[in-house]
Amino acid sequence: MSMRRIALIPGDGIGPEITAAVLRILEAADFQAEWVYLDAGLDAIELGKPAMPPETISAIREIGLALKGPTTTPVGGGHTSANVALRKALDLYANVRPAKSLPGVRGPFENTHVDLIIVRENTEDLYAGIEFMPHPDMAQAIKVITRPGCKRLCEFAFDMARKQGRKRVTAIHKANIMKLADGLFLEEFYKAAKGYEEIKADDIIVDNCCMQLVTKPDQFDVMVTENLYGDIVSDLCAGLVGGLGLAPGANIGETCAVFESVHGSAPDIAGKGLANPTALLFSALMMLRHIGEYAKADLIGNAVVEVLAEGIHVTGDMGGRATTKEYTDAVIRQMQSTAVAV
Repeated sequence: MSMRRIALIPGDGIGPEITAAVLRILEAADFQAEWVYLDAGLDAIELGKPAMPPETISAIREIGLALKGPTTTPVGGGHTSANVALRKALDLYANVRPAKSLPGVRGPFENTHVDLIIVRENTEDLYAGIEFMPHPDMAQAIKVITRPGCKRLCEFAFDMARKQGRKRVTAIHKANIMKLADGLFLEEFYKAAKGYEEIKADDIIVDNCCMQLVTKPDQFDVMVTENLYGDIVSDLCAGLVGGLGLAPGANIGETCAVFESVHGSAPDIAGKGLANPTALLFSALMMLRHIGEYAKADLIGNAVVEVLAEGIHVTGDMGGRATTKEYTDAVIRQMQSTAVAV
């Protein structure tokens, strides 16, 4: 029986370190794959290629599944974001980012349990990258919202909510000001809702949403929104549960899926053994569930929860002093002890 092929982009900065940690944990859970290593980010740029080389995109398109570490896009200078290029080229239209409180990890609020999912449109809006300067003193960017893009995103969000037993889907928008663009999104949202009568559908203006998230975050369940709002709100939600080091992400299209850590490449701590691999590990667990490996995902996920709850072998961003390796070792030991107990 041949092993499943999975494209792998280790990334920049701490990317190779956390990728190595995740692969160790997956191997300890007896998950076997043929990992196809690909270049992107600074490594590609230093070779004279785009941040997301065409051959990397082609390989992921052929394989259909990828795990991606953080990549660095130089500020200015004309280099397109590797993430944006990948999402557009493969039409990975749905960005899925869960935010869930974890034992032993302190958020900004006491006695508040957060368990929500943000579904963000991934290819349109201001991130379509249509910018120009009609005058030396003026720059313009075009906000692109299409009916087909809104329709498929909202249907994806409701379908995911149904499969996961979620009870509410909330649309985040600014239709009170952008009546045509955000109005179109809201119109398609309520059209999609008609096919899911068991799920409560409502909407909230994005600025009010941010206020509600930092006062009563436990009221939300699934949130669906456009690209720019989703980028901002999903980082806010990550802050509610302990930071980007715990925030996984998935980019889903019709034929491809790319799972990635959503934090940056943190070059200031690269090579020091301080990086927290949890975000990439949780992204890998999303990938395992995507391909039906639920038991292995649960084994690893439960082990992480136990290690975090114990709070002894955790990295500095989670209040501990463990190195990347020590944290990884602790997760593997917990998995092994669970297997023995069973």
